[in-house]
Amino acid sequence: MIDLLKKGIYTGVGLGLMAKDKVEEIARQAVSEAKLSEEDGKKFVDSILKQSEESARNLEEKVKEKVSEVVENLNIPTGQKITELEERISELEKKFAEK
Repeated sequence: MIDLLKKGIYTGVGLGLMAKDKVEEIARQAVSEAKLSEEDGKKFVDSILKQSEESARNLEEKVKEKVSEVVENLNIPTGQKITELEERISELEKKFAEK
């Protein structure tokens, strides 16, 4: 029964996009409706929260990867590349100032 509830919640709700409070609320509702014992209910809620946090981390990683790909494909310089170029410009300015 718990596995069925978990699967329903995982697929029916965008856990990675939900606030922790909302996830807890939905999990507690499911526990109440399933009439689980307090111990089983706590395990279920903890499991849902853990999955939610993991989903959020995975989503964040995927977004970062996609943004990096877009920046690279558009040939937009990164902060690090700009810093490197500024350093090179400073070095060149010093060389020309010495002449």
